[in-house]
Amino acid sequence: MSGRVGIIGIGQSAFVSRRDDASYPDLVREAVTLALNDAKMELDGIEAIVYSLSPDAMVGIGNAERLGVDAVGARNKRFLRINTGGATGISSVEAAYYHVASGACDVVMTAGADKVGECGDSQTVLNKIWDPTYERQLPLGTITMLAMSGVRYADKYGMTQADMARVVVKNRMHASKNPNAHLRKQTTIEEVMASRMISWPIKLFDCCPQSSGGAAMVLASERYIKERNLDAVWITGLGHCSETYYLGDRMGTGFTADHADAYALRNAFNRAFKMAGITDSAKQVDVAEIYAPFSNTEFHSIEAAQLAPLGASPAMLREGQFQLGGEGVVVNPSGGTLCTNAIAVTAMVRVAEIALQVWGRAGAHQVKGAKRGIASGNGGDHQFFGTMVVEA
Repeated sequence: MSGRVGIIGIGQSAFVSRRDDASYPDLVREAVTLALNDAKMELDGIEAIVYSLSPDAMVGIGNAERLGVDAVGARNKRFLRINTGGATGISSVEAAYYHVASGACDVVMTAGADKVGECGDSQTVLNKIWDPTYERQLPLGTITMLAMSGVRYADKYGMTQADMARVVVKNRMHASKNPNAHLRKQTTIEEVMASRMISWPIKLFDCCPQSSGGAAMVLASERYIKERNLDAVWITGLGHCSETYYLGDRMGTGFTADHADAYALRNAFNRAFKMAGITDSAKQVDVAEIYAPFSNTEFHSIEAAQLAPLGASPAMLREGQFQLGGEGVVVNPSGGTLCTNAIAVTAMVRVAEIALQVWGRAGAHQVKGAKRGIASGNGGDHQFFGTMVVEA
């Protein structure tokens, strides 16, 4: 390993439902330009590109990373495409990290974009991940899968739909302070509860949106940063963990992985914590950006990060924890995945937002005094998990 790896540039679009003014490569280039400007450098200075791209069908072109080569200035450079579903963004940051940490490169950029709201029906695309014989007929999908998790969590720990609604209210309040968030309108518990049922207990307001936009980050070696006296924040821990493919292997008692909990995510966090020297995340972490596309999944993600004991996070949220101005670790001050979901870069935005927090550059949704933060990403059928620790 060649020393620490720092983040020196961040670029995000303002995420919206549609960007009719920009093609898919345009959105990627928009994020790249913002990140390069933030790092105060030109494309020629980038040695390698890690391209963050979720399923090709979202773009409508096979091997759609080909579209992005020119947008990221990758001609004659190292180029790697990453796809781990919803975890793609954080997996891409980790791949960029290892390019630098291994000593192969000094400066690497990861970038991507998505037009989820413009791809037709994203659920039709995502529902193809299920086994066609044993699972797809149920029908299993990304929503019904996590609705089943919500049923199991409610049965095991007593979570209510009102508890789920509190997550939405909190995250929408946070998103109202974030100019890049997609859903920025504040809401109430009553409005969430009145929204139509999608898959019990998940209602429309409990679901993430389909967002269009791009994101990019520039990572560099400690030597490169110090030689140029650059401002940076540091990636001090990272981890990944995968789950079994078949959802049935995570159901009921007697299994290591209970579908109420996020067992593999917990393992991923433990690996990142060990690397970063964190022994008590609830006391040693200031802010968290965790990947929770549905309100109920924020609870088991908080617990997987050990910011709360198993089953305790709903009661802690009722007491005012996890929110800006409240006690304890602030969770998803940007509004999180529940308010912005351009799938290819959603988990990258989690890392970018944590970097901005510990940099003290998060604007109106800044967590006061934040010096160490954690981020996560989930992909597949709640199957692939990535985690990261970022420090000032």
